[in-house]
Amino acid sequence: MLEKQLIININEGETRMALLEREDLTELYIERHHERAMVGNIYKARVNRVLPGMQAAFIDIGADRSAFLYAGDVIKGDVTKGLEDETEDQSDWQEEDFGQPTRVNRGPIEKILKEGQQILVQISKEPLGTKGARATMHMSLPGRYLVLVPGASKIGISKRISDEGKRQHLKDLVKSIKPKGVGVIVRTAAQDADERSLAKDLRYLIRNWQKIQLKAPRESAPNLLYQDLDLVRKITRDLFSEDISKIVIDNQSAFDDLQRFLNATTPGATRKLELHTAKIPLFDLYGIEMDIGRALGRKIDLPSGGHLVIDQTEALTSFDVNTGKYVGHSNVRDTIVRTNMEAVVQIVRQLRVRNIGGIIVLDFIDMERESDREKVFLTLQEELKKDKARSTVLRISEFGLVQMTRKRTAESLERQLMEPCPCCDGRGRIRSTQTEAYDLIREVMRLSLQSGKKSLRLRLRDDVRDWILHEENVLFDRVLKDYGITAVFENAPVSRADLTQAAFEVFPG
Repeated sequence: MLEKQLIININEGETRMALLEREDLTELYIERHHERAMVGNIYKARVNRVLPGMQAAFIDIGADRSAFLYAGDVIKGDVTKGLEDETEDQSDWQEEDFGQPTRVNRGPIEKILKEGQQILVQISKEPLGTKGARATMHMSLPGRYLVLVPGASKIGISKRISDEGKRQHLKDLVKSIKPKGVGVIVRTAAQDADERSLAKDLRYLIRNWQKIQLKAPRESAPNLLYQDLDLVRKITRDLFSEDISKIVIDNQSAFDDLQRFLNATTPGATRKLELHTAKIPLFDLYGIEMDIGRALGRKIDLPSGGHLVIDQTEALTSFDVNTGKYVGHSNVRDTIVRTNMEAVVQIVRQLRVRNIGGIIVLDFIDMERESDREKVFLTLQEELKKDKARSTVLRISEFGLVQMTRKRTAESLERQLMEPCPCCDGRGRIRSTQTEAYDLIREVMRLSLQSGKKSLRLRLRDDVRDWILHEENVLFDRVLKDYGITAVFENAPVSRADLTQAAFEVFPG
């Protein structure tokens, strides 16, 4: 069994949760307290605009930006009053999708929704960049063991429960306790749960849904009807399992809240809960701060000396595998296969830590033999089983490329913690000193011709000034002479060193 630890750091401004597997950081969750997550929240919303050409609608949920609702996420009628049983196949429901069934085409969105109409929606994806949140009218309320799906009636079992006998047993248990008019998903955590635990979880979810049903008619849009659990309780609920050896938290108030929550939902889990009171910061103690720093870097070293280069763009994320300084011990083929195998483990780990979603391209080192490509591909599939985010992977091409997608529900770690560089506009590179120097010379010529001025004041960054006065002094002097210009240098407020300086330094008094 893979030993796991859940480490929780809380301060006045943010909450951070780290999942460690064999002491390695594999998942990281960060929530700024003024930017609480929206996924799972249920709103009474107002339709602002219907877009027939896109088969979508913008809806007002009371946030800074309108949410986006696709036609496939629309339901006819009022979900709070109960809907007739859906007819589509729901056998492939998964907890990773909050138990939402496959969408069906119910006709053009402009014939279902009208501007100004008030509807009930749930947030399924956080705002990303300049895009607003994505909403759905297919409701689902996740609990510890079950997911309640109002408006449906069928029972789904998590695909991660593979034993057919256990799947049927759980389905029979849920069927015996489930009321009419709701669908239920059995989560992976329920595979060893008894009927009493399942019934308790289901009653809790039904009470929450009944509260929403009572509140919805009394409120006007836009209005928040239901807010999902805070980050600590939500992630602990979703990640806790028997292979979690301990949960460490460094905040007394949050410790008390989590203890009460676990006592109510997961009996026995509190014996693994620990309060960190030592002076050394919790994330420093477990080496997580260093792991976060590495997770924000572009290059990741592999155990044998190879490395990965990770580039995130608007369109996709690429992983480039390189042998680096690793030259192997026997032959080229073994060197390539070993490097690629090490890269697979690290790639999946980085996908989870960095929360990378969307289109992903893996550029492995070329492998001539089909058997080698198959070995690496099967290892990739096996590693991805550890990832709770849904992914779709194509086989390795002859060029060593793998195309895959990974479900994206929130911003990646890079977008959460970083912003575009003001010097390079997020491109990752800046104009060279030599380029800037030649641009300066052209600007001197241009300004003199346009203004007719022969006396110019130059304020240059230190590296550009040094280049002009030493490397290109002959060219610069000739330009001044040919144009009859007198140049006076002034002290500049910035030096090239400023571009690499740390944002702050702290010293003892």
